[in-house]
Amino acid sequence: MIITIQELLKFHGFDTQAKVKLVRHKDARLNVYNLYRQNKDAFLEYQSAQSKPVFHDVDYIVSFIGEDNCRARFIGVYKIIAEKNIDEKLRKDPSDIFFYEMEEMSGFEELKERVIVKWSNTIAWNQWYKNEMEVVEITKGFKKKPFTSYLDFILPFDELKELVNDKSNDNEWRLMLSKIYGVYVIRDTKTNKLYIGSAYGKEGVWQRWEKYVATNGHGGNKSLKELVNADPQYGSNFAFSLLVIMSKNTSDDVVRGQEQLLKNKLGAELCNN
Repeated sequence: MIITIQELLKFHGFDTQAKVKLVRHKDARLNVYNLYRQNKDAFLEYQSAQSKPVFHDVDYIVSFIGEDNCRARFIGVYKIIAEKNIDEKLRKDPSDIFFYEMEEMSGFEELKERVIVKWSNTIAWNQWYKNEMEVVEITKGFKKKPFTSYLDFILPFDELKELVNDKSNDNEWRLMLSKIYGVYVIRDTKTNKLYIGSAYGKEGVWQRWEKYVATNGHGGNKSLKELVNADPQYGSNFAFSLLVIMSKNTSDDVVRGQEQLLKNKLGAELCNN
């Protein structure tokens, strides 16, 4: 039995009488997948700015991230609120002329990032809603980032939350990060500010990073707390990575000394542990 994304959306209360387009984002110029996972604000801006009036007189878009083999992952329904021309001086991409103000619609959380469809005609990245798209898979969500080594990753906060909330026995990230002490950096992708911190508790780096997840991103740091208190979603701008790894036999004073040294080298703010 074939099920389409249109049927699933209708079951969840979608307005089938509206003017709707299906949109598959896959771009040779940049990694749209990483943009979406690591910086949602930048992704939404990318989605909203267009070189042609492709969403003119459209009520909603049903948005997807393009994957391999004509597959596309559903990431939400967005209502078009307004359409305007982008001032030439303000264009990040000279070809972007039109900007569509959008807001994501609630009610589709059970489907978001889980439903995979087979995209008919990948050349046509935007299509009218009447073009039915077959659902080929319903997943648990995006695949977990595999752990490869301590110094070759950047973890967006949303991915860190997924890892911390994964209570399975085979969570390799928990196993590996709890084995070490270290000095880490949090980059605010919105402002490019850096916050340096260190971890030396019983469960090492994992224990410290768990606290960031438990506190919605601030981890007790005064500066980060101000940002998160002003905007509870602000933590999605944070990206975590390790700068120095150390044995759990290392004294707390040595770990803090490395933290201070890196702060001095990079001119970054010191995170309070």
